[in-house]
Amino acid sequence: MNKITSLKTAIVYRLVIPVMVFIVIETALSFFVTQYYVDKTYDRWLLDSARSLIQEVKVIDDEIYVDLPPTALEIFTWDDVDTTFFKVIAENKGILAGDQLLSEPLRPEHTHPIFSNSSIEGEDIRIVSMQVPGNLPDNVYIHVAETLNKRRDMMADILLADLIPQLLLTLLISIYLFKGVNRGLAPLHKLANDIAQRSPSDLSPIPETHVFEEVRTLTDTINNLLQKLTSAIAAQQRFIANAAHQLRTPLAGLKLQADRAQREKNIQAMQPALSQIQNSADRASHIITQLLALARSGPIEGIHQFETIDLHNLTRNICIEWVPKALQKNIELSFEAPEQALFVQGDKVLLTELLGNLLDNAITYGHKQGNILVRLTNQPLPCLTVEDDGPGIPDTEYDKIFERFYRIPGSSGIGCGLGLAIVKEIADLHQVKLILGNSRQGGTRIHLEFSQDE
Repeated sequence: MNKITSLKTAIVYRLVIPVMVFIVIETALSFFVTQYYVDKTYDRWLLDSARSLIQEVKVIDDEIYVDLPPTALEIFTWDDVDTTFFKVIAENKGILAGDQLLSEPLRPEHTHPIFSNSSIEGEDIRIVSMQVPGNLPDNVYIHVAETLNKRRDMMADILLADLIPQLLLTLLISIYLFKGVNRGLAPLHKLANDIAQRSPSDLSPIPETHVFEEVRTLTDTINNLLQKLTSAIAAQQRFIANAAHQLRTPLAGLKLQADRAQREKNIQAMQPALSQIQNSADRASHIITQLLALARSGPIEGIHQFETIDLHNLTRNICIEWVPKALQKNIELSFEAPEQALFVQGDKVLLTELLGNLLDNAITYGHKQGNILVRLTNQPLPCLTVEDDGPGIPDTEYDKIFERFYRIPGSSGIGCGLGLAIVKEIADLHQVKLILGNSRQGGTRIHLEFSQDE
């Protein structure tokens, strides 16, 4: 599991660490650049010293000599920081003057000097080697070397002069960034405190007066969620209130008829009360069944497992189950569909409930000895149509018929106005297009258009 750090720490790290990396890279580059120019400067002085020895190389009677008085030698080698070494050597005669310990690097060609690094008694030195120009009886080479103390001191001075201001600048930047991040995150802390202090019942939108533009996406999302929660809670409260109201009537009837039956002395006198008890129990059972179906069809994310369903097979089986109830009212229930299977994505239980409510409404409110037609088509999308030849639904009621607990005035039956509301909820959950109209026989026609399963 990834460790979650604070936003402040993440911002500071992402700003300070690149600055520190930049300083390290810049210091490394400064080291090499400084070393190059320091070597270049002191190499010139070293070369000047070597060239000054050329004047001391003389030829007498075809013999090569180095005329270097002690005073001149003392001046040449004097240095209060570094030690200077030199060697003058002839190709055939050997060493003419200088230090035996000084190693001889590769001999230069012609008069071009060669710079190299070596060591004497464990101490690093810088050497310049050059050939004495002119017509001499022998090739003469001059090697001058010095230790690296002055070079190192100058490099240290230059690097410190460059690094110390950068370190101070980095420290100031870090302090400024830390304080700036604290000030910048203050509105977020205030927002978090305001939300934490809210009561569970306060679902009002979060004010965005002092919220950064970049944070408004988060607050907008939270406000959208709060709005959905408010709507869901309001719908739940309405559902509970309506359910209590709808259940109160049949339960009160049950109690009243039970009291009436208890007062009677014989079975014959109890029959009307018992019949009313049965009717009230049927009505309560019907209401409870539809309430549970309505609650189950609520569009709560994650509770419904959609799967590939053969709509042809599902619809045919449901129609077969409802044939006995249709025959009780002498209603002919027909099913028309193409031979091939029609596959859709959905919840099998809810789609069963949807078609069951459509058939229940058609049978309950249809004419006796009437007709109900259930048709499946697949041009170009899977469509389900339920038609009856009942009294139909007036055009003025189209906007209200899908509301919960709404019944058309004067409607027969024991319904409570939940059947079509359940159909609408399930259709919306499956993103099915629902079209309400009149059938060719003058009754009700409900057309459902599904999306094709991929």
